Formats: sequence, structure tokens, C-alpha cells
Amino acid sequence: MIADDDLSFAEQLALLSSAEQTAILAEFGAADLEALGYDWRFWARPQQLPPPGAWHCWLVLAGRGFGKTRMGAEWVRLKARDPEAVIALVGANAKDVRQIMVEGQSGLLHISPEIERPDFEPSKQRLLWPNGARGFLYSAQQPDQLRGPQHSAAWVDELAKFPNAEMLWDMLAMGLRLGDMPQVMVTTTPRPMALLSGLLAAKDCVTTRGTTWDNAGNLPRRFLHEMKARYVGTSLGAQELEGALLEGMKGALWTLGSIACLRVPKAPPLARVVIAIDPPVTAHAASDACGIIAAGCGADGHGYVLEDLSLQQASPDEWARVAVEAFSRFQADRIVAEVNQGGDLVEHVLRTRCAHIPYRAVRATRGKYLRAEPIAALYEQGRIHHVGQLPQLEDELCCFTAGQAKSPDRLDALVWALTDLMLRRAQTPTIRQL
Repeated sequence: MIADDDLSFAEQLALLSSAEQTAILAEFGAADLEALGYDWRFWARPQQLPPPGAWHCWLVLAGRGFGKTRMGAEWVRLKARDPEAVIALVGANAKDVRQIMVEGQSGLLHISPEIERPDFEPSKQRLLWPNGARGFLYSAQQPDQLRGPQHSAAWVDELAKFPNAEMLWDMLAMGLRLGDMPQVMVTTTPRPMALLSGLLAAKDCVTTRGTTWDNAGNLPRRFLHEMKARYVGTSLGAQELEGALLEGMKGALWTLGSIACLRVPKAPPLARVVIAIDPPVTAHAASDACGIIAAGCGADGHGYVLEDLSLQQASPDEWARVAVEAFSRFQADRIVAEVNQGGDLVEHVLRTRCAHIPYRAVRATRGKYLRAEPIAALYEQGRIHHVGQLPQLEDELCCFTAGQAKSPDRLDALVWALTDLMLRRAQTPTIRQL
């Protein structure tokens, strides 16, 4: 075999000639070859294997396609060999936990040989291994689920996209108290957030970093080519493919770090709330997204971005439904929509959904960058706060530069919302709590 610290045994074997491969594999019996298919030490690159030492947290901070999910599932499989193990499986939402961590192609059910494959009980959100080990599924959208249960280990997937990351981490940490050495593994693509910064600085946290390109041998060539062509050299590519923690793209009006510093878990009582829409011209696969942003202005004079409801490939009826539902849910004061493309059709579609909804049409007379500058200035003054994580919106903000070709639809909707709330003549309706 060729000794290479960056390659798995399988990758090293693939570099040998057919004769050499045959000679090596001939030493294995039929049962050994079958077991080899589930032997993670054979398939894993060295950096994908658990680090040595008495660590408490293993943080895997890497780009898309690096193999983070497989690493997490294999680590849980290893932990489950202890019959007393009680393992927490935590994802951004219930769908992700089930479809990615448990049932996905790299999930626990798929990577486990039949003899040690756990039984999945969806109604109880539970996994039961043949030896008695147990796993429980939790959603980051409901951090209080972790208030009370105890665990000996935990796998947290895509921590950076959690809506209540700090609260969930606190609840998880307080229950991680079974066994001699409770451990937690975190697999995530990075985003600037205080919790990740704290983990990186912690003495009992071991960090593994990697890129999409590290796993090139297991990814489609077309995917790799497209990722390189579209995203290499961009801040989004550096974050999502290179696994880098970013401050922002050169020439951009926003940085992820400055947005993160102003993030709040909950909005205060709000004086006004608007739903802003940047509608697309068409609704096919290549169309621009329909930007839909809910935002409010507090009694403190600060703006609060409440939710990104933007849609891709949405028909006028679909985006009107989402906007009107948001108007009702947030008890908003007005819907604001850009009409450069849709004209009177935008108002007609909205009023078909709700005939008497308060509505204001806005028309762009300046370029996107010029319209965005006054709003970016409000961020610089510390007057705009994102409520929870808004990853797609924030990526678009931090990748937006003058002369950008791709339409920043979420950004446009944000600019219309905050312009209406913060830059028009002040209004003083009754303060209310959402």
C-alpha cells in the first residue's frame, strides 16, 4: 500500500494496479470482504476518524460535501457499541434529524450492518440498538425538549443554522452527564456566531477542519466543476466550500461578523411591522427568487428583521399567499411591494387573497447598490438586528457588491421593508408584543 496520511485505505488501494489490488484482496475471506463494506476505518480519510485524547467536544468545521454527516453517524455507531449508551441526535429541525441523520444516505440506518442496525421508532423519536443502546431525536426548534433528559453522548448536526443555538446548547450541556466521559460531536458548515467562537477557544474542544475538495474522490465531477466555476473566489464559496469563518466579501456593504454581533433571540415590543415583497417576473427554475421579508420597528427606534419568507419558483398566487399569511401572523401594518416588474398585477394578486389589506407600491428609481447603502448605514450604526438565524438572507447581504449580476431578491425585499420602517416619516402607533 502507498502510505499517504491524507488518503483513506480505500483511496490508497484505488491507486494501485489491478494486480496489486487483487493480491491484497485475495488475503481476505468472503466474510471479511463483506465486513469491509461497513468498516469505517477502511473508508475514512484519517481526518475523519475520532481524534485521540480525553476531549469533551469534537467540532468538525468543514465545507459542503466534506463527509461531515457520515462522520457523525459513524461516531454515533461507535458510541452505540456501549449497551449503556444514551445518545442525543440534534438537528436544525425534526425533518433534518430524520431524513439526514437517521434515514439519509450517510445516516445511521444506511451505514450500519444489519447485525448492529438500530430499530427506528418514529412515533417515539427513538432509536434502539440490538445491544440495548438508545438514541433520541431532538429538534433545535424546540430546545426545551432537552430540559430534563440525560445523555452519555450527543451528535449535533449543522449547529450554525440553529434558530436557538445558545439556548439549545445550554439545555444539551446540562443533560450531558451520564457515564465516565460524556462527549459531544458537532458537525457544521461555519457561520460567525458567538457559540462557535466559544467552542473554538475551549481547551477541551478538538477541531477538525476541511473543504469540499478534500472529498473530491466521492463527489460527482459535474458538481465539483459547477462549484468551482460559480463560487471559487467568492465569500459564499469560502464559507460553504472551504469551511472558512468569514467577515465578508471585499466591497460588500455587510459583513457576517457585524450582523452576528447585533443578532437578538427575540424582538422587543414593536411599533410597526411590514411585510415587503420583491416579486419575480416569472416562476420557472431559472427565475429570480421572490424576496419576502418581515421586519418591524421597536420603541427603541431600532429595526428588527423578523423572518425571511422568500420563495424560489413561486407563482404569483403562491407568493401572495405567503405574504398575506405573514401579514396576519405578525399582525403587520402594511404590505410593501416593488412594482417595477409587475405593475398593477402585484396589488391585484394580493387583493385577490385579501381585498382590504393595507398596501403600498414602491418603484425603484435608483440602482440596487445605491438603494442599499442607507440601510447598510443603519446596520453600521447598530440600529438593525436580525431575530435568530437568517442564513440565506445574510449570505446574500455579505456577497452583494456593486455591479453584481445576480439579482439579490432577499436583499431587495429587506431594503424596501427597512426603508418603509426607518427612513420614511416616523409614525407612532400603539406598541404591541408579537
